[in-house]
Amino acid sequence: MTLRVLTAAALFIDAAVHIHLAPGYQAGNPAGIGQGNLFLLESAAAVLSGLYVLLRGSRAAYAVAFVVAFSAFAAVVAYRYVNIPAFGPFPAMYEPIWFFEKSLSAVAEGAGAVLAAVGFARAGRRTTSPQ
Repeated sequence: MTLRVLTAAALFIDAAVHIHLAPGYQAGNPAGIGQGNLFLLESAAAVLSGLYVLLRGSRAAYAVAFVVAFSAFAAVVAYRYVNIPAFGPFPAMYEPIWFFEKSLSAVAEGAGAVLAAVGFARAGRRTTSPQ
């Protein structure tokens, strides 16, 4: 149960940071989908996957949590170090700095991905004893 709570907590921290930052990023680029809207979508995915892990703790729940946390971690690191241009309706989100909220979300996403991977591996080892 501790692993489930820690995994969900990491996802909830990630969601809270993205919800907090979304309005400012949307105002900075209101055209297309906008980075603020992407932040809100990521927040929703993080909350839903965190709840799924808390309620079920299954391999599927941990797999979803891993995908959400790792994809968010990969995105924040990529957009920190690589100037990826805008494509389709997605804006260019290059931001070559670290600040508190960004660092907090990156740590939570990385920890969430690791915890979800551990949960996935541990959930796979559960076996029921024959009776």
